[in-house]
Amino acid sequence: MNRGSVILVDDEEDIRRAIQQNLELESFEVECFARADRAVERINPDYPGVLVSDIKMPQKDGLTLLREVHEIDPELPVILITGHGDVPLAVKAMQAGAYDFLEKPFPPSRLLDALVRASEKRRLTLENRELRSKLGQRDAVESLLVGRSQAMVDLRQRLRSIAATDADVLILGETGTGKELAARALHQLSSRREKPFVALNLAALPLDTIESELFGHEAGAFAHAHRARVGKFEHARGGVLLLDEIGAAPLALQAKLLRAIEERVIERLGSNERLPLDVRFIASSKEDLALAVQDGRFRDDLYYRLNVVTVTMPPMSQRMDDAPRLFQHLANQAALRYRRELPELTTDVLSLVAGREWPGNVREIRNAADRYVLGLGLDEATPVHQVSSLGDQVNAFEKNAIAAALVAHKGNLTATYQALGLSRKTLYEKMQKHGLRREDFTGLV
Repeated sequence: MNRGSVILVDDEEDIRRAIQQNLELESFEVECFARADRAVERINPDYPGVLVSDIKMPQKDGLTLLREVHEIDPELPVILITGHGDVPLAVKAMQAGAYDFLEKPFPPSRLLDALVRASEKRRLTLENRELRSKLGQRDAVESLLVGRSQAMVDLRQRLRSIAATDADVLILGETGTGKELAARALHQLSSRREKPFVALNLAALPLDTIESELFGHEAGAFAHAHRARVGKFEHARGGVLLLDEIGAAPLALQAKLLRAIEERVIERLGSNERLPLDVRFIASSKEDLALAVQDGRFRDDLYYRLNVVTVTMPPMSQRMDDAPRLFQHLANQAALRYRRELPELTTDVLSLVAGREWPGNVREIRNAADRYVLGLGLDEATPVHQVSSLGDQVNAFEKNAIAAALVAHKGNLTATYQALGLSRKTLYEKMQKHGLRREDFTGLV
């Protein structure tokens, strides 16, 4: 009987082989790697086992590996091993989230006992995730970030995996992809949900007031500062501060941001008093900050400080299957907002939505949904989505038409195949061909 899966990382071949043989005798399935970077490639949020790694290794050590693995899934158990009698190192490993820490030489039974416990913990974790998925529970992430495409499923899973931590996060993505919504989802799923969420668009603030907005000021700190003012950093205490479009921050301000993020202290303008901060920082940018660093427009130390955990928002071009569902969701919101009755969302309308490109991403679809609810129709200027060959165009049209009909009829297959003029068998075959599942269109969000 397979007792569990193990990824073993150690640069010493003899040790790898000895541990592997012992564990395989105890019915564990073991994959061995001499290098940490190769092991990271095997890790994903669904990996059903435990990672065991030596700490002292060339190129990338075990603590670095631990951090990288927990960016992928912070609930994955990691057992670290070292041959050095270093108590501070053990403490550091446990603070970084290691499940257990073993010092060489250790009896095989010690590792076996740790693996049995860690494997059981991993099994329960994955079972709970699957149960939540089957129950269709909607959390803050799914309520804010709508879509059933694989790109959105992966995005929501990544946000859920990091929400419970206090790690600072960098969110990248094109204009209109929902970067602020992702930040709000992280806030609502975290232990800070009852504390403030403060969003500040650095690109929209005048240069002469941006530091005052962030850090606050004392009375008399500058002309017209007649009274003291609390800045956004202080206002966000205990909660989350979103630094939107951080790439637009001037270099001089970037240095002060780096200090605030690293030290968790600020000083109001005109004051020497150091104010401690309990804030989780989330930064976002539509610009590739790595290129900005190369061009000298963004500090490399600030970039590397923010780039510990990065979330990339998928553009609509990577999730076109979500367009009809998203349009329906946003049209419902618009009807409530404008106190209008929701116009009928026919298969023809949703097919038109599915067949168009949306270069402005979710924001452009929201604007189109607003216009539709207000009786202005769809914007005909929106270009039709183009694919390469005739066969691709036919397949894309067929898939979009079926998806749109499923959205319009909320996954009701009888209504769908009748609306499309197909037999039930033909609809099933075409859904299977295009990877469309009925359950993805029922109970639409």
